[in-house]
Order: sequence, then C-alpha cells, then structure tokens
Amino acid sequence: MTTQAITSEEKKDFDAVVQHPLQTYGWGEFREKTGVKVIRRGLFENNKLISGFQLTIHKIPKMPWTIGYLPKGEEPTKEVLEELKKIGEEEKSIFIQLEPNIPVISSDSKKSLGDLSAISRLRENSLKKVNLVPAAHPLFTKYTFVLDLTKSEEELLKNMHPKARYNNKVAQKHNVEIIEDNSDHAFEEYLRLTKETTTRQKFYAHTEKYHRLQWQTLPHKLTKDQLSSHLLVAKYNGEILTAWILFVFKDQLYYPYGASASVHREVMASNLMMWEAIRFGKKLGLKRFDMWGALGPNADIKDPWYGFHSFKQRYGPAHVEFVGSYDLVINPILYEGYKFADKLRWFMLKLKKL
Repeated sequence: MTTQAITSEEKKDFDAVVQHPLQTYGWGEFREKTGVKVIRRGLFENNKLISGFQLTIHKIPKMPWTIGYLPKGEEPTKEVLEELKKIGEEEKSIFIQLEPNIPVISSDSKKSLGDLSAISRLRENSLKKVNLVPAAHPLFTKYTFVLDLTKSEEELLKNMHPKARYNNKVAQKHNVEIIEDNSDHAFEEYLRLTKETTTRQKFYAHTEKYHRLQWQTLPHKLTKDQLSSHLLVAKYNGEILTAWILFVFKDQLYYPYGASASVHREVMASNLMMWEAIRFGKKLGLKRFDMWGALGPNADIKDPWYGFHSFKQRYGPAHVEFVGSYDLVINPILYEGYKFADKLRWFMLKLKKL
C-alpha cells in the first residue's frame, strides 16, 4: 500500500472513497479560496485508490508555526498517522487535530452504531512514538442528531414530539411557505438573517466572506457522489423569515447553517422548515439526515446551545455519539505552550462577548 498526493484529475475517485462533506474535494476547493492550505492524500493498493483524507493547514498569526485540522475522516491507520506526522513536520505544525467520523453509540437503540473498539485503538495509538492524545480544544461536536429518512412520513410524524407537530400545524395555518430558492436574492437574505441571528443569540459564526465563497464554490444542482449546497427559505406574506443551507452528499442530508428573523416568531416558520427539510431529503431518496451537532446526554437547560439541541430533538432523531477529537502532537514543547495560550484566548473572547 502506498500513500500519494491527490491530483485534480482524481477528484471523482477521491470523492468516491470519502464519506463526509468536509472531506470532499469540492469542500477543499472552497477552503483553498478562504486562504488556507489544503493537503489531500490517497492510499493506493495495486494502483487503485481505496481511501483518502484531506486536511487544512492554518498559520498561527505572527508565528512561524501552523496547526493542522482533519475533520470527519476515517479511523486513522498506522500508515495515515505516519503520513500525517510527516506532513506536520514539513508544515511546521505544532499538532494536527483529528476528529474521526466514527459513530459509536445511538441513544434510540442503546447500541453501537460502529466499532466500539475504535476508541480502544485510538487510545492504543496514544503511544509516545505517535503522540496521539485527546484534543486540548475540540472543534466539532462529539454528538449529533441523525434522523432515519427511510421511514414513512406517517412514522416520522408519529415519532415527533407533540409540540413539534403542533407548531408545524400553526405554521401551515399561517400559510408559511417553504421552498428551495438558490437565487442571489435569497442568498443575500440568508446573509442578512445570519447576521441578525448571531447578534440575537450572541454566538460566533463564520464571516460573510466565508459564506459567500462556500456558496459560490459548491454546486446547487444534485450530482451523483458530489457535494452540493441548497438554500431553503420560509416565507410569510412574501417575507423570508428563515433560511437554511443544506448539504447533500451521497445518500445523506446535512444541516450545517441556519438563520431566522426576530419578527413573526408566532408563525413558527423554523418549525415547518425542519419538517420540510426532512421531506426534501425523502424526495431525493436520501437515507439519513445529519442535523450537524448536539449537546451530550442529559443536556443542561442552562447551556447556551440548549435551545438548538432541544429544537432538533423534538423531531425524533437518534442521538449519536462519536469517538471524539484527538491531537497528533508534532512538537510536544510548543504544544504545552499552545494549550495555555488557547485557554487564555477563549477566556478573553468570552469576556469580550459579555
């Protein structure tokens, strides 16, 4: 087995072996436009691509060092870890953060969704020779909600919380309309609502430039085995109250971004949006709907993200746990200094937001 750089001619082959939007070639093209370095590698056996990974390299301001990030990849093998260590040394990385797309536990079935021994293997790899340790600051959530789209609409409605069904009827009674609208006007409304939402909720979000580049780079038409981006809007009396960007990749639907207006909350536009997003996925013949993040078990009602967690939970999805985040430490001494500085940075950011 050999490890090689992936070329643009191998784009389709690369997307065929990766399993998450953040690992697709198209997502990497978008991230390159934001100014970060993207590195792709493929594992070949008998000249055939059998797996691959994509990571981004981020410069530390005013420093000669970098940080690598590999989100939602496969379980890292010994060969992959060795290649990542080599890349980290070449890129002067302090560490490379890995967040494998390995689901472990689903709360609805109370059983394993994947290989529980994956955690053991990741811990086993935490040997000094590879320096793989639990992440100092995880970026992606360890939990998410996933809805089974193969169920009938009747079954999905039955599994919803009564409040969700009621709110859907309220929105329908007010003639709220949900449509896919990939026009420039709809996207500008999405940006406006995103700014309004982040101000209202007091949380950090990507910049306007980030969203524009993502929208301009990813296609909006469905293409087999290629990541596509779709904008759904909820209209009330001709006014856009809610706007969501959904991703489609292979047989799954994803909900990474959403925004809503402060006005006309009583018409429950966001509630109907979730139901119509579910129906959107079913019409496309998709199998699962990943709602892109959740709090952990027994979520604290005082947590600032509890509202988002509770909203998604009402639609009857499974609560899925992943193996977590790990740092592949390249420079142990600088890594300890980075951890201290990072804690101080986030503390100051929280103070600034208060």
